[in-house]
Amino acid sequence: MAFDGIVVAALAKELNEALSEGRIYKIAQPERDEIFLTVRRGKEQRGLLISAGAGLPLVYLTDQKKTGPMEAPNFCMLLRKHMQNGRIVRVSQPGLERVLVLEVEHRNELGDLCIRKLIVEIMGKHSNIIFCDADDTILDSIKHISANVSSVREVLPGRTWFIPDTMGKTDPLTVTKEAFRTLLEGRPGPVSKELYMTFTGVSPVMAQDICAQGELDPDIPYGSMGEVERIHLYGCFSRTMERVRKGDFAPCLVYEEDQVAEFSALPLHQYRQEQIRYMDSMSRVLSDYYAEKNVISRIRQRSADLRRIVQTTLERDVKKYDLQLRQMKDTEKMDKYRLYGELLHTYGYSAAPGARKLECVNYYDGQPVTIPLDPQLTAAENAGRFFDRYGKLKRTREALTQLLAETKEEIDHLESVSRSLDTARTEGDLEQIREELVIAGYIRRRDGRKKQRQAVSRPWHYISSDGFDIYVGKNNLQNEEITFHLAEGSDWWFHAKDMPGSHVIVKCRGEEPPDRTFEEAASLAAYHSRGEGNAEVDYVQRKHVKKPNGAKPGFVVYYTNYSMVPTGDLSGVTLAEE
Repeated sequence: MAFDGIVVAALAKELNEALSEGRIYKIAQPERDEIFLTVRRGKEQRGLLISAGAGLPLVYLTDQKKTGPMEAPNFCMLLRKHMQNGRIVRVSQPGLERVLVLEVEHRNELGDLCIRKLIVEIMGKHSNIIFCDADDTILDSIKHISANVSSVREVLPGRTWFIPDTMGKTDPLTVTKEAFRTLLEGRPGPVSKELYMTFTGVSPVMAQDICAQGELDPDIPYGSMGEVERIHLYGCFSRTMERVRKGDFAPCLVYEEDQVAEFSALPLHQYRQEQIRYMDSMSRVLSDYYAEKNVISRIRQRSADLRRIVQTTLERDVKKYDLQLRQMKDTEKMDKYRLYGELLHTYGYSAAPGARKLECVNYYDGQPVTIPLDPQLTAAENAGRFFDRYGKLKRTREALTQLLAETKEEIDHLESVSRSLDTARTEGDLEQIREELVIAGYIRRRDGRKKQRQAVSRPWHYISSDGFDIYVGKNNLQNEEITFHLAEGSDWWFHAKDMPGSHVIVKCRGEEPPDRTFEEAASLAAYHSRGEGNAEVDYVQRKHVKKPNGAKPGFVVYYTNYSMVPTGDLSGVTLAEE
């Protein structure tokens, strides 16, 4: 999700309510592009983190403390001189720009009250923290931008700060209905793209969501829309901007497959409600979003070696499987060679010496057949040659049938491991996946021990709407654990049909679960697979699920089952506290 102008508007409202009339107690610069302000208001003390990092620019309130280096950088020293103990007058946002302005009242060297501005520009790699006086003259900035770097605007002491209008966008908070139509009328691109290219502070996700509110196709041009569609589009757009003007925000996180995917200051209509988690502040949304992203990033870094092993082996097996399929296709000729041999035994007497072919009738179906011959061999020798080819291809086919099954099983297993790596969230999850790869023989045990590591990760435990316990395996070792050790024979077992994914167990407690619990368990099985939320799911009582001898972890077979396509509704399911 882009850190767009609407998110900044929500932050401006929140910071203004939380920090105005507060005094800046401490100022630190923990990182090269980061400032941390400690603000006291009454008995309450809050931290304000401001980062202008190119990879992660952000602003949010936090109760955590961050300290700077022993020797403060020059920019931090300047802020301390002009802002420490200063009173925050207000926090504002010009238009719907991705800019926050903190106005601070401070006494100068003569003891006179004066206003200083700390301006935060949240613009991706162009983000900056700029310190100005009351008339927007730049005193210093955390990043100096000279004319050699930017021909649009210099950010240097003594220059005047302004917002560069490089895109020629329009303020969406003040645009009229007529101007809205005029601006979009001649634009040829998809309407969702033109919305964020035309109006300040509107991100691609928000533009898509404005279309989703009116159930409009975001990919058609505005000029191709009918009059009713245009009315709906402007209605959705104006309602969104009215919420921003009123400060009617609803900070939220959006999850996809248990991973945080988006954040927003307004509800997102393009996602299912069960995917959205609303929070009480934009700061909490941002801190949780980036904290989860950092966890995911760290786990991905830690799992890089496992991913490389799995991906390399998987690519090799896929190539091997394709080669085996081509070889299997070649064996389709074996029946033709057997027929040629049999017909030569029957009609070979009629072949002239040195003939290159023999025309005869296939006595199986009465159709004429032309048999190619080696003129240097007799009819009996040609027949023997065809039977030899038939025998070789028959043996090849028998061997390939077994090899194809083994290779396909290995591909399925590696795809399920890859899926487990995608959903891993803790070091314990990675340790179990590593152990599985050790058991399967893909990697060696690092410390030479033969004893399996103790599991430090547990399956997901959900509670259905009707109070039934539902367990979902995160990886193949957990799949095996919940299926063959946790579950009893009468419990119900679920799995997405013909695709890698989690085993799901519903503990029955001697009761028959209601239909809603079956729907929710099937939805969890579809959700925790590579399929969509409406993937077909097989379900059967646990006693009918078997593991073949020598099979890899998580591989099972069943010969009788029910199937369903779940609705994907998980609104009544809760994650149990462990």
